[in-house]
Amino acid sequence: MGAIDLPTAKWRDDEELRIFEKGVVDFFTKHAPESRMKKWREDGIVEREMWREAGEAGLLCLSTPAEYGGAGGTFAHEAVFIDVMGKMGIDGFGASLHNAIVAPYIFHYGSEEQKQRWLPRMASGELVGAIAMTEPGAGSDLQGVKTTAKLDGNHYVINGSKTFITNGQTANLIIVVAKTDASKGAAGTSLILVETDEVEGFRRGRNLDKVGQDAQDTSELFFDEVRVPTSNLLGPSEGQGFYQLMQQLPSERLQIGLQGVAMMERAIALTTEYVKGRKAFGKTIWDFQNTQFKLAECKTKATVAKAFCDTCTELLLAGKLDAATASMAKYWVSDVQCEVVDECLQLHGGWGYMNEYPIAQMYRDARVQRIYGGANEIMKMLIARTL
Repeated sequence: MGAIDLPTAKWRDDEELRIFEKGVVDFFTKHAPESRMKKWREDGIVEREMWREAGEAGLLCLSTPAEYGGAGGTFAHEAVFIDVMGKMGIDGFGASLHNAIVAPYIFHYGSEEQKQRWLPRMASGELVGAIAMTEPGAGSDLQGVKTTAKLDGNHYVINGSKTFITNGQTANLIIVVAKTDASKGAAGTSLILVETDEVEGFRRGRNLDKVGQDAQDTSELFFDEVRVPTSNLLGPSEGQGFYQLMQQLPSERLQIGLQGVAMMERAIALTTEYVKGRKAFGKTIWDFQNTQFKLAECKTKATVAKAFCDTCTELLLAGKLDAATASMAKYWVSDVQCEVVDECLQLHGGWGYMNEYPIAQMYRDARVQRIYGGANEIMKMLIARTL
């Protein structure tokens, strides 16, 4: 019996997926040993060589069709990739955002020329993707963005600042959420691609000092009169950005749920191993009924979360995952994730508070899950609208 025991979901019951999962495990076993991840955490960034290695292994742009250089898989492959990373504790490597958020925007809304120009280079690791939504004064309320993209001949001139941007120090292909017509509110929002190596006026700010996720380069970005061709607009016309964001956010929110499930499974497994080996008052910590009850509660919560996320994944693969259901997965699983990790840390006693133990890192990393991708309070508002 393991940390989570469930019948294999229909979408997971596939021999090709099992072979893929083994390949992902083998890749991270070889390319992300603890010594290398420790360096990432110390440096606050995953070095670019890791991106190139992942590209060579075919692990970038997993659900992007092969005709655009991708692996030709589906969201099922993205889900397996997220699951393996979580269970193995591969923290800081922003490949799931690159693969399952940035690349799909380009594939779903980009022109043929845009797909041919950017997706193969994302698949190889030459380009690392990011999406710049959040601003110092606009977080979950995406209608409140102040960054502008004004038309000037056959170029857009972008001005504004972004913050909390995942892959911010590394990314050289950034989807920028900007107002092309500030008078129209949400209807004046557009998504514009900025290839940072090709423009002037783009600056990276600080690699932000966070509570957790030490290896992830989360950054401020500044756009000062950045000129990009009008051909970098995502979609056939201006004003499509808010619609595009709303269409893709359910996938992003489910991914946060999947990350939560994987971390819970790892936390429970490591804690069970720890309490069965640690002794107090002449017996193991496991021998105390309280320990067994607490871990039973954790296993139950994690099992329910996994069953729900498996169902959500099946719905997404069928094109039927709605925003409210994805919001449930995001908010509830991330809440439960924090509860489970907290209980697991408690069962480690004082050692759980030491960063040398993985549970301490998980405790710090988990907290932001309730904030990014839309704060959990916003998720509840979206769900309430369906009642």
